[in-house]
Amino acid sequence: METDSRRPWTLGTGDAESVLAEARRALFVMVGFLAILWIIQLINFADGYGLVAEFGIRPRDVSTLPNILTAPFVHVSWTHIESNSGPLFIFGFLAAYRGVVRFFGLTVLVIVTSGLVDWIGGTANTVGVGASGVVFGYLGYILVRGLFDRHVIDIVIAAVMALCFAYQFTVLLPHNGIGWQDHIGGLVGGVLGGWIFRERAHTRSATRTRIAGKRVSTAADGDSGSGAGGDSSGANVAKGSAANGDSEPRQGAGDADQDPDADLKRELDDLGL
Repeated sequence: METDSRRPWTLGTGDAESVLAEARRALFVMVGFLAILWIIQLINFADGYGLVAEFGIRPRDVSTLPNILTAPFVHVSWTHIESNSGPLFIFGFLAAYRGVVRFFGLTVLVIVTSGLVDWIGGTANTVGVGASGVVFGYLGYILVRGLFDRHVIDIVIAAVMALCFAYQFTVLLPHNGIGWQDHIGGLVGGVLGGWIFRERAHTRSATRTRIAGKRVSTAADGDSGSGAGGDSSGANVAKGSAANGDSEPRQGAGDADQDPDADLKRELDDLGL
């Protein structure tokens, strides 16, 4: 069974080309995610915020249990969606830049955990909606990812985000009118996602092999021109030896490696023994 102690700590920069490609995909994903939220908000506003009652979570109401998957996409006001959009974009991008596929899995996980905690422990006769639980899920993932993946750069990012958004942790405590239960559920889901979607040892090994292969290929391409000249020079040396009457067959490097006594035999031949 794989243990984290076997994996060495790394800076976490990896293959720059691959990281930049994932970062671009993460940017497009988050722009698309926010676009969907704002389009739904426009529809919700036009409908007199009827989507809140239809797709929100009513604690311990079995009929609204499936709404744990839809509630994060609905907001109760423009102020509500505006307050969520900034942190959602920042935390979402940082959670996704290591891999969009893992990010999608993480998103499903934090939606489920935040929604379930709100459904189980939320205040009776209320309706819970909004993406704040997902925001805390991404934050929790960012805070622990560096530890599980053993990437120094991700630990630095986690420290910076914790300092810059320290005020976010205040809404983890009970507040009237704020669904703090789904915040806690999202945070727990993000930490759990850091473990579930951690970078495996075999994944890191495959990444290193891919990077090494690229370097070898680049080096081979760079030496192709000089290699041709080296072959020509070798041919000239061989021709010069033949012109000097050196008809004695010479043992190749490969043969010398196969016969450990080749040097000794050559010296004995030179001595006429």
